[in-house]
Amino acid sequence: MTIRAVVWGENIHEHTNAVVRGIYPDGMHSTIAAALNAQDDIEATTATLQEPEHGLSGERLAATDVLLWWGHKDHGAVSDEAVERVVRRVWEGMGLVVLHSGHFSKPFKRLMGTPCALKWREAGERERIWTVNPGHPIAEGIPENFVLDNEEMYGEFFSVPEPLETVFISWFAGGEVFRSGMTWRRGAGNIFYFRPGHETYPTYHDATVQRIIQNAVKWAYNPRPAFAGVHEAPNVPVERALEPITECGPKLHEAGEEGYK
Repeated sequence: MTIRAVVWGENIHEHTNAVVRGIYPDGMHSTIAAALNAQDDIEATTATLQEPEHGLSGERLAATDVLLWWGHKDHGAVSDEAVERVVRRVWEGMGLVVLHSGHFSKPFKRLMGTPCALKWREAGERERIWTVNPGHPIAEGIPENFVLDNEEMYGEFFSVPEPLETVFISWFAGGEVFRSGMTWRRGAGNIFYFRPGHETYPTYHDATVQRIIQNAVKWAYNPRPAFAGVHEAPNVPVERALEPITECGPKLHEAGEEGYK
């Protein structure tokens, strides 16, 4: 079955910074989507901040198996309505792959429920990424470690919830370390955060980085139908209880009345 992926890009730096434009003339989102489309079982399209509804209409998201997110300069410009649609789809089972500075994006912070803050330094330093969970599907075909000659430093403490799994840890030339690949599950949706990807370096042209993102999309994919029941909070009447019971005592709600949310 073909995995339907959407690569969402903020698409600002590519138009305002000559260095970024030179590395990604068609946008980072297009480079990432092209890498995904090199896989026979992934069909990737793109969406950007500037499109109507940021390219994230309800219909578009309903037809999306895995959403990838890159943002940096203007997280606040993403409408709360679009964020709510994304979060609801993750709860229902859509996969989410959050890249680099997307750690401060509205959808990721909403799903994590924490500040998602970290240390950082833009010095083009050497990053060595260690595969610390080699048996994980996202690490398939990835060496024990690999090097990015120039990257932005992200350092601990990274204020996210304890992950289900840590797949990659980075070491930087300045001495910091960072949990660069972590997974979570929210509702029926699988979430993966992957650190590398500063816009002034050609990180998304790196074959190993591309392989990890390809693997992540396949891991995040949930083949089951959308779990719409995740949003429901039904008032179950006495007569529908699994075992016979007798109603007694005062109650706040009438039969069939919805509860407070």
